[in-house]
Amino acid sequence: MSNPIDTKVISKLAEILDKTNLTELEYEDESCRISLSRNCGASVVPSFVQASAPVVQPAVVETKEEQDKDDNQMQNYENDPNAVKSPMVGVVYLSSDPTADTYVHVGDMVEAGTTVCLIEAMKTFNPVKAHKGGRVTKVLVEAGDPVEYGAPLIVIE
Repeated sequence: MSNPIDTKVISKLAEILDKTNLTELEYEDESCRISLSRNCGASVVPSFVQASAPVVQPAVVETKEEQDKDDNQMQNYENDPNAVKSPMVGVVYLSSDPTADTYVHVGDMVEAGTTVCLIEAMKTFNPVKAHKGGRVTKVLVEAGDPVEYGAPLIVIE
């Protein structure tokens, strides 16, 4: 018979995840392994297994409409030479702090080298700069979105 999971541990880990803005957190002891993960905008989904069982990653629930919109938007710009792409895996920030205005808006004119957003990775904020000058025609991400390496962020034409 397996040992019951202490729900207080899960609650405390979820609280830590929320307070630190982390997207994943794992805890393991002799009897179990708990993995918490979230997609910004989605709720925290706990996943836990007995220590001897294989690790199961939680699924992030999105509506079919949200998935289709995200897939179409990204696919349309993945190979677009006008798209500013993420130089790393991380979380997007469109301004330097929550009370500041965003770096760029649709319709803004930018020069090559202008900071258009930040990518936070391992608690380090890395500026993402425009690769060319022109007018911002699309902002494909929202503040707090997790992004992969090479994901299109902003379109400059």
